[in-house]
Amino acid sequence: MYYQRYLQQKIMADKSRKKVKLLLGPRQSGKSTLLKHCIAEKKNVLFINLQDRRERTKYERETAVFLQEIEALTDVSTICIDEIQKVPELLDDVQFFYDKNVDQIDFFITGSSARKLKQHSANLLPGRTHLFHMSPVLQAEQRNAMILPLDMEEGARFPVRLLEDILTYGCLPGLYSEAADSWIQTLTTYTELYLEQEIRSENSVKDMSNFLMFLKIAAIESGQTVNYSKLASQIGVSVNTVKNYYQLLEDTFVGLRIPAFGRTRKKAVVAPRFVLFDLGIRNVLAQLPMNHNLVQLDAGHLFEQFVLIELYYRCQYYGKSHQLSTWRTRSGAEVDAVVETPEEVIPVEIKWTDKPHPSDIRHLTTFLNVHSDMAHQAYLVCRVDRPRKLSEQVTAVPWNMF
Repeated sequence: MYYQRYLQQKIMADKSRKKVKLLLGPRQSGKSTLLKHCIAEKKNVLFINLQDRRERTKYERETAVFLQEIEALTDVSTICIDEIQKVPELLDDVQFFYDKNVDQIDFFITGSSARKLKQHSANLLPGRTHLFHMSPVLQAEQRNAMILPLDMEEGARFPVRLLEDILTYGCLPGLYSEAADSWIQTLTTYTELYLEQEIRSENSVKDMSNFLMFLKIAAIESGQTVNYSKLASQIGVSVNTVKNYYQLLEDTFVGLRIPAFGRTRKKAVVAPRFVLFDLGIRNVLAQLPMNHNLVQLDAGHLFEQFVLIELYYRCQYYGKSHQLSTWRTRSGAEVDAVVETPEEVIPVEIKWTDKPHPSDIRHLTTFLNVHSDMAHQAYLVCRVDRPRKLSEQVTAVPWNMF
């Protein structure tokens, strides 16, 4: 069964009709499924899967073949190229053909690594492309939300899950079509086969054992402020190597960097936070027990990452005018998430509690006072059953409504 994704309406919008649609995101986030649904009603579609070794090798060996093939097409109106980073040179041919035949072919392209595209100086088709980024399943795709809601079209929504399941197994869309007893195996296979193989294929890690050690520690510390020196010392590598490892996770869309809030008037800590894109993947990489006991052991940390991941992708869907950051001063004041919009700045605190106390919002109040010209409301995301007004400017919202 196909479940509605927010990006579907963006990709199929009239303003994107004559553009090359480039969809980037982590593997198994649903890119191919989404595009196949978008082109399901189109006739005469050519689907090129560069994950297929035989298909990929053909274009690698003879760089002129792709252009020769598409120029020979007479009855194809849509071309979908999956995993373009496998042969990034094809983008040059797409541009050449597109410029000659703007109305002839509708191009849909996916990719799960920006690193190879950047390393090969790949042509990202400036002025010809509409770029989209894919997320795992979001709460805002399943139900109404208070902070940056997503305007979803009619259609089947992903089934709602228990919070404990989300915190333990994450939100990869493939899990929603599987029995629960297969989730652990699916996540383990993802980390063992995809992550290691994909990282190896990037040819940018000299010592794989050091990188795998980094992956485990980075997963354990996911959601925390990054301390490059400490991590480098633990692994036994240079600080620059650790920074390169983090950049590799970002380029393959496995890691999400949350920068420090840049418009503060107090002395602030400028180190970013770093979160892995899915909690299930994070928990497997951290070699943690994959059951609900994990939530009992580390509920607050898991819950905080869940909200950060959700807000990160909502900002990404809203576009470059929206950004997620974090705020911490050297005097100890800290706000977990700051949603920056063109109109206002919204501080968000994240607590596992179902009985919010005035002390839970003291840093939100500090932020509102310091940034009174740009911040007028704040939220405490927690486990209350209904929204509560905690002060004139601060509202506590349930985890399934924020």
